[in-house]
Amino acid sequence: QVQLVESGGGLVQAGGSLRLSCAASGNIAGINTMGWDRQAPGKQRELVATITSGSSTNYADSVKGRFTISRDNAKNTVYLQMNSLKPEDTAVYYCAADITSYSGSGYKRDNYWGQGTQVTVSS
Repeated sequence: QVQLVESGGGLVQAGGSLRLSCAASGNIAGINTMGWDRQAPGKQRELVATITSGSSTNYADSVKGRFTISRDNAKNTVYLQMNSLKPEDTAVYYCAADITSYSGSGYKRDNYWGQGTQVTVSS
């Protein structure tokens, strides 16, 4: 059973910073792309950033230059450093990962999501 557990959300003033973490655990054989999505109230879920196993990154235009995604492969963990936060960044942030797991039945590759962590930016 694979799990993703996020931490680091909270309340911050505009212009401030937060760092989100997401640790994957379970019977993991390998982790491919990892990333972060977010969903604001009344809005569609949107991709924020992704990072491949080779550390190539991709960002939504709305966060470029302010957010940085990184990963620690030894810890099966992905991070999102968020600087210069704006009220429009307020959302529930979800970690996602493309993971190959193993069991007695063999290997399985699937996408997994965390439970979400709230980020609120006050003006």
